[in-house]
Amino acid sequence: MKFLSLPFRLVAALSVASFRLAAVLIAAIAVVFANFLALFGVKSVFACGLNTLTSLIPDCYAALDVVSRELVGFIPSVTRDSSADRVALNQTLRVLQTTANTSGRNIAPAMSFPTTADQSPGNKSLTITKQRAFPFNWTGEEQKSINTGPGYLNVRQFNIAQALRAAVNEIEVDLAVAAQLGSSRAYGTAGTTPFATNLAESAQLKKILDDNGAPAADRSIVINTTGGAALRTLLNNPLNANIALTGDMTRQGMILDVNGFKFREAAQVQSITKGTGTLYTSSAAGFAKGTTSIPIITGSGTVVAGDVITFAGDTNKYVVTVGVAAPGTITIAAPGLMQALPASAQAMTIGGNYTANVGLSRNAMLLATRLPACPEEGDLAILRETITDPLSGLSFELVVWPGQRMILYEIGVCWGTLAVKPEHMAILLG
Repeated sequence: MKFLSLPFRLVAALSVASFRLAAVLIAAIAVVFANFLALFGVKSVFACGLNTLTSLIPDCYAALDVVSRELVGFIPSVTRDSSADRVALNQTLRVLQTTANTSGRNIAPAMSFPTTADQSPGNKSLTITKQRAFPFNWTGEEQKSINTGPGYLNVRQFNIAQALRAAVNEIEVDLAVAAQLGSSRAYGTAGTTPFATNLAESAQLKKILDDNGAPAADRSIVINTTGGAALRTLLNNPLNANIALTGDMTRQGMILDVNGFKFREAAQVQSITKGTGTLYTSSAAGFAKGTTSIPIITGSGTVVAGDVITFAGDTNKYVVTVGVAAPGTITIAAPGLMQALPASAQAMTIGGNYTANVGLSRNAMLLATRLPACPEEGDLAILRETITDPLSGLSFELVVWPGQRMILYEIGVCWGTLAVKPEHMAILLG
């Protein structure tokens, strides 16, 4: 009987070996076929996005309701551009900018065609400069040990929520910096919290944007929590009882809507330290209204981007976009000087340190975001899913990467920011 069973065991072993060989061959053929399809631009079932984390998403959102989150005010106040999907890292997306029409002429009847009136539209360049991942990992032993306490799945939820929190905060900071450096002018008193006694500051910001020709619709004022506290204190005064903080508005991240602005709070409003420049004057050349490049002389110390400056005889507060470390030429934001500087040296004063609250129209700033790119042939990730943050409205990629006895999770996103229209932004000094 033992000798009779030997042939059967040999047949069984050969069958298993044949099955394994067939499986390997099938897998190899599948990879070759996928690569062949990729040559013709066809994505196979092996491409990115096959496996998803759908079952994990409810846990992510549950965790987002619990994890501490900083206030987001700039992201909901700016334009978002989905065309960034076609732009690779460090490539340029051109944003069209038309110039003012200066070709006005008298209408004179004639039997000939009028002369041409060529226009030269300009553009600004938006670049996807950030490709960021916010990872965390777990080993098998760590999962095993944590399961004796709060449980691995519970802790993983909060890991994902904290990664989303970090990503959103970085994007918000970039917008806050770009808005501060790209604003046309400023109003208020440096080092003094606005809205201490009334809402007059918002009326003055409205005047700046109106004078610059900014659209009247879809404007926001983004303030820090100190300004927000002052505003709430003012609104809670019985003399202002007719101004209510409605539930719908606060659920949308707004404090109130007044003077055409939606008031929003943000945790990432920037605090600015002024340059060290003193005793600077403009050169004696004289500068017309609208000039943005102004040579300064005689003084010493630095004039830095973000400084708020004034010139003798002109009460407008201009924002420096390009500074100098010695006498040289500074650049102020468009639309430039609001009144001409005479052909004599005019004293220039740098304002104090300030908090850069910002009033802006939505079209003044552009935020372009997209998910990180993946090779058409796929990569080694075992799971990936798109998840949208409910606080900011931004979408991120959630990816799982396998390792040896460990796993790596990653929240990924690419983005770029651009101050498109400085004329449509102004700083409210705080």
